[in-house]
Amino acid sequence: MIERIETGQRMSKIVKHNGVAYLCGQVGAGDTVAEQTRDCLSRVDALLEKAGSSREHILQAIVWLSDMADFDEMNAVWDAWVPEGHAPARACGEAKLARDVLKVEIIVTAAILD
Repeated sequence: MIERIETGQRMSKIVKHNGVAYLCGQVGAGDTVAEQTRDCLSRVDALLEKAGSSREHILQAIVWLSDMADFDEMNAVWDAWVPEGHAPARACGEAKLARDVLKVEIIVTAAILD
């Protein structure tokens, strides 16, 4: 069974299937990459909770930065957010994001808690 949560015309915020939650890409507000990353990760936390999961159950994360020069600043926030011993498989690359003001977007896949 596939369960879609907060589904709109273009996308669902969460899709659950076979014990896995797929979150739509999250961006955040703020002027700096650190501010945007913190806000983005708070949105990921909210979606994980809604999906029945948590940071400790993240399987994979894909991080897009508008400029790889922001890699260290984003990682400082990321490293403080990820629970020790629960780092997911992760990729990070540079991409042109949907709006010029966006500096980071994060896509998460997580196991659903039983």
